[in-house]
Amino acid sequence: MRTSPPFRADHVGSLLRPPALLRARESLTGDALREAEDEAIKEVVRRQQEAGLQSATDGEFRRASWHMDFIYRLGGIGQAADEHITVRFHNEQGDIEFTPAALRVHDRIRLTEPIFADDFTFLRDTVTGVVPKLTIPSPSMVHYRGGPAAIDPKVYPDVEEFWRDLSAAYAEQVRRIGAMGCTSLQFDDTSLAYLNDPAQRAELAERGDDAEHMHLRYIKQINAALAAKPAGMTITTHMCRGNFRSSWAASGGYDFVAEALFNELKVDGFFLEYDDERSGGFEPLRFVPPGKMVVLGLVTTKHGELESKDTLKRRIDEAAKFIDLDQLCLSPQCGFSSTVEGNQLTADQQFAKLHLIVETAQEVWG
Repeated sequence: MRTSPPFRADHVGSLLRPPALLRARESLTGDALREAEDEAIKEVVRRQQEAGLQSATDGEFRRASWHMDFIYRLGGIGQAADEHITVRFHNEQGDIEFTPAALRVHDRIRLTEPIFADDFTFLRDTVTGVVPKLTIPSPSMVHYRGGPAAIDPKVYPDVEEFWRDLSAAYAEQVRRIGAMGCTSLQFDDTSLAYLNDPAQRAELAERGDDAEHMHLRYIKQINAALAAKPAGMTITTHMCRGNFRSSWAASGGYDFVAEALFNELKVDGFFLEYDDERSGGFEPLRFVPPGKMVVLGLVTTKHGELESKDTLKRRIDEAAKFIDLDQLCLSPQCGFSSTVEGNQLTADQQFAKLHLIVETAQEVWG
């Protein structure tokens, strides 16, 4: 058993919102809504602990989406009036769209206060005997969602200043949340997985980005944000190809980014989506250096059918051909509810998958 994150049995972060909380979000505001959230978080923390997990999140129950709730709270960034970002997702039945409000960088980026500070404090004081984990979107997501057009050229005539301010704001977030006792911080990043998809790179090139080298820029800026991380804090990153109402946005193995990503990104572990053929094979794991952990996201969150324990063990063995077994862990491929709508499975199916992960990890690693 590992005593520090990521753990042999772990999970990405978001969890299905219970019906009572969804109703509360529609009818309550202010302190009344927060009280409803508090009660729902207490229960979901209890169920994570009951499943045998060594870390717990608040399920992202206070958010509408995994990333925009954070990004809009950065100083200098706001929602664009009457403009939306359109992200097309795919599933077996067809396509659906996610259309959050577009973002605009209208002033110098800065951290005005630690984001999700009260949320983390409540989680920290709620867990018993497990590590409280905070999840936030990586700096890359600020750029990937809007691109150059989202940045006011009068504010940042030199794009290098934008990148410096962005990383500095994140560095301050890391420092201040660490001072509050956070020892497990996860940067969620779809961009580094999306960039493996030639269609995604084509979209970036069309809007004026250097798509063939964008992952190098993102790695550089994340590293700048983590350069002064507090001692004792574990930083991981989670990468997937889209997760919205059981649908996905991109395809492709990790080959395009793997060598630079695994060798240069200064995180302690990688949560990697590996639940179906869209994620490619395990061969890119040969680039992971000793000392870094890989959490294999072999259990899907996109449907409720429970995976076979034998199949999970076989896939772990396949991955261990390219990386030492001791560097591996097991988790779902993504969150169960990256947005408030959630994926198409029940809470019981969700927790059955978490129990399966814990049981499988115990049998593989002891």
